[in-house]
Amino acid sequence: MIGEALLDLLRAEHYACDWVRDGEMADTALRTHRYDLVLLDLGLPRRDGLEVLRNLRARRDNVPVLVATARDAVADRVAGLDAGADDYVVKPYDTDELLARLRALYRRRAGQGEPVFSHHGVVLTPATREATLDGQPVQLSAREWAVLEPLIARPGTVLSRAQLEEKLYGWKDDISSNAVEVYIHGLRKKLGAGLIQTVRGLGYVVPRE
Repeated sequence: MIGEALLDLLRAEHYACDWVRDGEMADTALRTHRYDLVLLDLGLPRRDGLEVLRNLRARRDNVPVLVATARDAVADRVAGLDAGADDYVVKPYDTDELLARLRALYRRRAGQGEPVFSHHGVVLTPATREATLDGQPVQLSAREWAVLEPLIARPGTVLSRAQLEEKLYGWKDDISSNAVEVYIHGLRKKLGAGLIQTVRGLGYVVPRE
């Protein structure tokens, strides 16, 4: 019930989320996907959250991790932080505080060398989620941003529809057959038809020049 409530809360705040329910699934997800933030419970079935965290840091993955747990002893907090957690919140926690801590972790991550992406008058600032076109602000939805950022971050690299779909939804979400096309169409209307090009049979690309 807590997991479902958190998932609804985070999606309402425009986070694209994967929710896994045990430590082994968490370990697999963190090995195979790239995430901006991790919200990690320690009391997980099949594999303890501390082990998941240690495995993550052993792979030199520096993704920010907020530990949320009922283990409230000082020794438990110290163990979590020593294992590589960036922050720690104890259940029961206030949801506004949880969201504020997540935002703080994202800002901290963004301040550590997060680039500003610029291409033909379009500028994306990941730290603030701001987009401009020729200096004028452009309002992008969370999912438009999710499609555009990986494309503009790697100009000249073709990304398939499947790769972009992964940016849009969590593992359990239903994905409409034309979801990516819909968001690409919206981005072209807002940012210009030439920014994102279709590579027939392969996917989409922001050209280098």
